[in-house]
Amino acid sequence: MTKSDARSPDSGQRGPITVERVQTGLRIEKRILKVLKALAEYHDLSLGDLVEGIVLNAFDGQNPFGADSLQQIAKLKEIYRLDLDASAAHRLIERE
Repeated sequence: MTKSDARSPDSGQRGPITVERVQTGLRIEKRILKVLKALAEYHDLSLGDLVEGIVLNAFDGQNPFGADSLQQIAKLKEIYRLDLDASAAHRLIERE
């Protein structure tokens, strides 16, 4: 998710915004995390910055990824054998 992937019309045109970040104990499916980490590295972002960008775009009803990112995600899903899609979102259970 580079600046060219941004969907907001005024993205990058305003100054920095001061926020308070908190550490969290987020639990996430292992292969999803691997793809997210690799995508963050690909775009030279921290994992937190990537997730914040994804969430803020989703909250606005926008796709956070451009064509380049979507191609990279497809490659990373193959590498990490991530065969899940959106239809799996509310059906994941912990392995016993």
